[in-house]
Amino acid sequence: MVSMRTKVFAMVTAILPFSAWAESPPAQPVLVELFTSQGCSSCPPADAFMHELSARDDVIALALHVDYWDYIFDDVFGKPAHTERQYGYAEAAGRRMVYTPQMIIDGIDDVVGNRPEDVNALIARRLAAPQTVALNVHRENGQIEISAEDLTGNRRPFAVLIARFIPSQDVAITDGENAGHVYTYANIVTDIQELVRWDTAEPLSVRVPASGAEPIVVILQRPGFGTVEAAAILR
Repeated sequence: MVSMRTKVFAMVTAILPFSAWAESPPAQPVLVELFTSQGCSSCPPADAFMHELSARDDVIALALHVDYWDYIFDDVFGKPAHTERQYGYAEAAGRRMVYTPQMIIDGIDDVVGNRPEDVNALIARRLAAPQTVALNVHRENGQIEISAEDLTGNRRPFAVLIARFIPSQDVAITDGENAGHVYTYANIVTDIQELVRWDTAEPLSVRVPASGAEPIVVILQRPGFGTVEAAAILR
């Protein structure tokens, strides 16, 4: 199995001390990661379902295109890092295989991505779980400002990740079992990196440079491909 090792993102600097959260922090959406490929004949229904998920306010849906189907069709979005992330989830869960279309719900549940009822049931279960981290992300003066506070009172490690994505793009498939079709893909991840590690002893407060108004997702995840306990999106 391949373990993902991301580089610390450059120019992460501390900002002003974290201000106290309100008594009831804003609800956090559920992160849904779809591992897909343009060479996978079973993936188009899951890719289409991503448009529905990406329109929801209580879900952050990201499509990570893998590269192990490229012998059938060279996926224009496929990246080895996405394959590594999928294998990392499999290793952490004790699974002996990966597949497409696979959805990972908040880092802990896996489900076939073209089964909407099963996906929605897992999302509902995660939405009902107690919130353990308050996360706030906003854009100011060409910077992404990230603030977070652990709500459990326990000292725990987190990986702070940032994902950049393309909201929508059409692709004509010319080879393989999907040949002859033009598909519109949603929330296509172009880059996902670990920024810093946060141990929750103090509130998190970092600033990241960002070009223009590019859409990003910030993810707070337990190390070793563990539970995603908070995520926020800036479109």
